[in-house]
Amino acid sequence: MNQLRPLLSVRFMIFNNEDFIREAIEGILIQKTDFHIEVVVGDDFSTDNTLEIVKSYSNTENITFKILERKPFDSYWKNRKGKGRIYNFIDILNNCEGKYIALLDGDDYWTDPLKLQKQVDFLEGNPEVAISFHRANLLKNQEFSLHPIPEPFEQQRFHYIELLRHYNFISTASVVFRKPEAFNIPKWFYELPFGDLGLYKVITGKNKIQCINEVMSVYRLHSQGIYSGITKLNANKNYLRFYKIILPILNNEEQKVVKYKMNLLIKSISTQKFTGNLLMKKAYNLYLRLKHL
Repeated sequence: MNQLRPLLSVRFMIFNNEDFIREAIEGILIQKTDFHIEVVVGDDFSTDNTLEIVKSYSNTENITFKILERKPFDSYWKNRKGKGRIYNFIDILNNCEGKYIALLDGDDYWTDPLKLQKQVDFLEGNPEVAISFHRANLLKNQEFSLHPIPEPFEQQRFHYIELLRHYNFISTASVVFRKPEAFNIPKWFYELPFGDLGLYKVITGKNKIQCINEVMSVYRLHSQGIYSGITKLNANKNYLRFYKIILPILNNEEQKVVKYKMNLLIKSISTQKFTGNLLMKKAYNLYLRLKHL
């Protein structure tokens, strides 16, 4: 096999993951495959030792680390400043050369040494499936629990619309997808508040998604995570923004689902704002009363 062209790329997105990064890298290095892997590392200007820790690891016979060069005031820095965090997500993908791409963030990790081999073998044998994912454990406050997904989708194949109809029940670190032959990130993608759910639309087309019903990774919930500590109001605002951006490129059935979800979000956001304002008003009135005691 040509070792210069990896069969699979790991989109390894990192930022201030010093406390967790070794576990993520060890989960990569335990992988046993009959193909070559490139680990494309995109560090978003970490202010801790995350990048230095990654650089301390060496390539193996089957695994090559490709750390993207980024410096203040270079072209990446300028684009990142203008487009936001999503640009790191996109830039790493654009530098992946593999036929298949696995997603991994610096605070999650893989637990099964055959994870990548199983998923690539599955996709090789099932060309009608664009995305393979698997079950994952959640780790919160040192306790593990099974990441929930709707029961029908533990086994059966499904289309992208189900992620809109239910919720994004795919753990990012569980994903391996087949890169489309003409893989171009559309302009609307740069406006998204988060990348994974938009990416699944770009790469599925008319193809399907399937779960491998085995637990092979850990999704970590912690206060340092990008989305772990986000308020419900802000989370709803992000989803509403996501739906508004993606709506024009959806098919008719998908649009019906998204319009329904948007109406629910608008009502929820209005209620949350009203409740928040009411609480602030009560707190202020209490402050005024106490001030004059």
